[in-house]
Amino acid sequence: QVQLVESGGGLVQAGGSLRLSCSASGSFFPVGDMGWYRQAPGKQRDLVATITRAGNTNYADSVKGRFAISRDNAKNTVYVQMNSLKPEDTAVYYCYVRLLVTDYWGQGTQVTVSS
Repeated sequence: QVQLVESGGGLVQAGGSLRLSCSASGSFFPVGDMGWYRQAPGKQRDLVATITRAGNTNYADSVKGRFAISRDNAKNTVYVQMNSLKPEDTAVYYCYVRLLVTDYWGQGTQVTVSS
């Protein structure tokens, strides 16, 4: 059983910053890829950023230069530092972790950026 707990969402003004965290707990194999997706109302869930166990990162073009993903393998935790937030970043943010070939998802955390 794998449980993911997300934190750090909230309301922020445009240009502000937030840091999201997601911790995985339970009995499982070493965590592989970790990452974040987001879903705005009426839209599909889209990639935000991913990070491999070795620390290789991948970002959506829309967040490059503004967001930074990182992880702590000892804590099975993934973070995303979000700077220079824009109203179009408003969405529910979901973290995921990959164990072998299975992806597990968090419950989602709301990020709202006001103009």
